[in-house]
Amino acid sequence: MDIVSHGLWGSIAFGRKNRSSFWLAFMIGMAPDIFSFGILWAAAILGLSEQPDFSHGTPPESTIPQYVHHLYNVTHSFIVFLVVFFLVWFLLKRPLWELGAWGLHVLVDIPTHSYAFFPTPVLWPLFDWKFNGWQWMTPSILIPNFVLLSLLYAWYFWQSYRRKGR
Repeated sequence: MDIVSHGLWGSIAFGRKNRSSFWLAFMIGMAPDIFSFGILWAAAILGLSEQPDFSHGTPPESTIPQYVHHLYNVTHSFIVFLVVFFLVWFLLKRPLWELGAWGLHVLVDIPTHSYAFFPTPVLWPLFDWKFNGWQWMTPSILIPNFVLLSLLYAWYFWQSYRRKGR
């Protein structure tokens, strides 16, 4: 799924308490991609790494540097998410629910990534199992995603408007 949609899904699911909660969940929802592919793009802009060629579709994974694969495994593992979630809960003595946006990111990526390009390593590092899903950039995934997000946010803003009107 695209990075902005991850942020929007994360914030509508886990960030409705207040504005800071919304923006925290939004950023956490995007974080797995920022801390893997975002680092690759930053390195490419700074001239520290080759920029992948997406001009003919998704490039072969072999053209993506190994450090990106490792970062992707860490940031897209539901096991790693659970460890971090419970560690933060232990340290703060309360759950930080906005972290759920990370878990949602991983769960949404499972069916929307295929073997063609970075399938989601949901059980890494315990198991190397990956699901061969559908590419998120196909219209059959992308359009329903945008429609659902639009409907959910319309409902959310309508509910907020109604509450303030009373």
